[in-house]
Amino acid sequence: QVQLVESGGGLVQAGGSLRLSCAASGSIAGFNVMGWYRQAPEKQRELVASITSGGNINYADSVKGRFTISRDNPKKVDLQMNSLKPEDTAVYYCYFRFMFGTNNWGQGTQVTVSS
Repeated sequence: QVQLVESGGGLVQAGGSLRLSCAASGSIAGFNVMGWYRQAPEKQRELVASITSGGNINYADSVKGRFTISRDNPKKVDLQMNSLKPEDTAVYYCYFRFMFGTNNWGQGTQVTVSS
């Protein structure tokens, strides 16, 4: 099983930036995808961004042009978040999934954007 450890997050004013990082441990050989979901209070968890081991990237419409996902190391994924808005406030969860597997989740990190 793949374990995930997240870092980053915190409190920032609207318009500011934060960077999240997630490191995976264990064997990740084979096609896979890593990325980030987020969950705001009383809302469903939603996909923010993902990147496959082949380099394909996907963003939620709400973060396009503001967030950038990168994966310079096969076991590490970063999320650069710029021009943050109060509506970006949520717990952000790193995830990892093999092609036909289920999601492995990180512990979550709080991102709070004040207006």
